[in-house]
Amino acid sequence: MSIGFISDLHLSHDNVSLTRGFLSFLDNNKDSLDQLYILGDLFEIWIGDDDQSDFIQIVKNALKQFTELGIETFFLHGNRDFLIGDDFIEDTGLKFIPDPFIFEIFGKRCAVSHGDNFCTLDIEYHNFKKNVRSSQWKSEFLSQSLQKRNEVASSMRETSKKKSSNKNVNIMDVEISSVENFLSETNVDILIHGHTHKPQIHNHKINDRHCERIVLGDWDDNGWCLRFDSKGHTLEKFKL
Repeated sequence: MSIGFISDLHLSHDNVSLTRGFLSFLDNNKDSLDQLYILGDLFEIWIGDDDQSDFIQIVKNALKQFTELGIETFFLHGNRDFLIGDDFIEDTGLKFIPDPFIFEIFGKRCAVSHGDNFCTLDIEYHNFKKNVRSSQWKSEFLSQSLQKRNEVASSMRETSKKKSSNKNVNIMDVEISSVENFLSETNVDILIHGHTHKPQIHNHKINDRHCERIVLGDWDDNGWCLRFDSKGHTLEKFKL
């Protein structure tokens, strides 16, 4: 069995080459992967499952063709696409998983997460996240027209960029104590996450256990995929 993990693709209608790269990734891996985990931020912005733009339809059709081949494909929300709902999941054949999600992989206890939950020093972000993830905010936002939602989402994105540019980069990274507390409490051997855009394999010693934290990279000119099989795992970077 071969399992792939990807995150932070940030697909958008105005980045055609990135979308083509993702479609090529699916086509190139349809015969080699048995499972694929998408750990959030598949899209740069998601304004609701009723968005039926040509760009959205192209991505949905590609995912549907991929899952119809029998490749189990799992998805958890990122901070950009947390409004993806049941209609999108049904249309594509994906399977929702919670964040974090813990399972066994080749004899190892593994956890996957988008990763923003571990960035505990960024208090402003977590206050914002709590607000937009509330049932009231989501209901009010989704009740607006697609045009209005797109305007609001674009404005929020620009505000986020400005705020991020003024923040200390360490604040936007994971807090090691938060990661290690999670590893200790859950007794997992491997934690896989994205969000920080800092691809690397980290080693942590928890009590007397050696644990790995594997950070997935974001997609731009290059794509990133963590591959697991019975022989081990590799974090791969490839040209799009």
